[in-house]
Amino acid sequence: MCVWVWNGRAVPHQIVSSYRREDGTASVELIGVLKILLLAILVAAQLSAAGYALWSAGIAARAGARAGLVGRDATKAARAALPGSLRDDAKVNDDHGVSVHVPVPRIVPGMPSLFVGASTALESAGG
Repeated sequence: MCVWVWNGRAVPHQIVSSYRREDGTASVELIGVLKILLLAILVAAQLSAAGYALWSAGIAARAGARAGLVGRDATKAARAALPGSLRDDAKVNDDHGVSVHVPVPRIVPGMPSLFVGASTALESAGG
């Protein structure tokens, strides 16, 4: 019994019925892939936020060390070099160089608090 005609040929009933059983599988597969894609995007965004925080801490530590080298307040200079979103919770220490620890911005609420930090020590070339 011919149910369907394709390219001038009759297609048996078994092939047509198996084709119809797969009608919604692409939608189900798309939903599964979208979950994995969303997770990958969130992980990439969180890693980018951690990199941003680490980069900012490094810049602030360097600015604090430069200020300390010329006799200014290293802690104040390091805090001033931080972006406003990281400045409030930053921990700055100017013992043996300058170290700055900042919280990593959380992309997903409920994630644990993570801190990244950097430290820099500069010495006078003139001795």
